[in-house]
Amino acid sequence: MISPGKIRSYSREDKKYVLELFHLNTPQSFSPEEEKDLIYYLDHEIEKFFVIEIDSGIVGCGGINFKEEGRVGVLSWAFIHPEMHGKGLGTSIVKHRVNYLLNETSVEKIIVRTSQLVFSFYEKNGFVLKEIKKDYWAKGYDLYDMEYDR
Repeated sequence: MISPGKIRSYSREDKKYVLELFHLNTPQSFSPEEEKDLIYYLDHEIEKFFVIEIDSGIVGCGGINFKEEGRVGVLSWAFIHPEMHGKGLGTSIVKHRVNYLLNETSVEKIIVRTSQLVFSFYEKNGFVLKEIKKDYWAKGYDLYDMEYDR
């Protein structure tokens, strides 16, 4: 495990680095078809989004959105530079976002919608599988709907 890095709020200047991280994680964790959804998200749907910096470079990111009038917190669009996998950064950004949501008094439930490729990571971080939908994100990329077990 390495230093958890500095987690800070995303700024528009970070977009190209976030897209680079996405490309580095494609197709291992994301379908190339999802890039347009990420770009739309970054341009129009961000509610809270964080990046992890180490030595002034962005090595990871992850977002939060809200549903059902703020009662449901949703972990969204998280990924880590592939060379940094297995070093605790993914856990760090998950814990940061979960703790943020646990401190929001309106949030009653925390969910993540991920794929079969990384759902076991979320299981290790306290999420329970609720539903699977085949080929949801793209062909061969299934939806794993998960909920945080408080």
